[in-house]
Amino acid sequence: MAIQIFGTKKCRDTQKALRYFKERGIPVHFVNIAEKPVSGGELDAVIRSCGIEALIDTAAKDYASVQYLADKRDMLLTHQAVIKTPLVRNGNAATAGIREDIWKSWKK
Repeated sequence: MAIQIFGTKKCRDTQKALRYFKERGIPVHFVNIAEKPVSGGELDAVIRSCGIEALIDTAAKDYASVQYLADKRDMLLTHQAVIKTPLVRNGNAATAGIREDIWKSWKK
């Protein structure tokens, strides 16, 4: 299992995801999107897995100023503060936010 977690060090949900996998002895590769933004290819892979609407954090501070942009993919690429974190990838499967129910199924 090759787990990749995209998020920020300050995000509590990202910290919870890191702790979840650490407690189970599952190695992860953490990508701090504040330092290395999500690329277009990575974003497309997550969109294919869980849909673009699941990636938009409507509670984010910046959401109000960008919610009317027509192209949601471009919005997420240029305004990564509105991406719901953590983004957790396991091969072709991905989740946005805390989804322990899905993560459990990955262990099988």
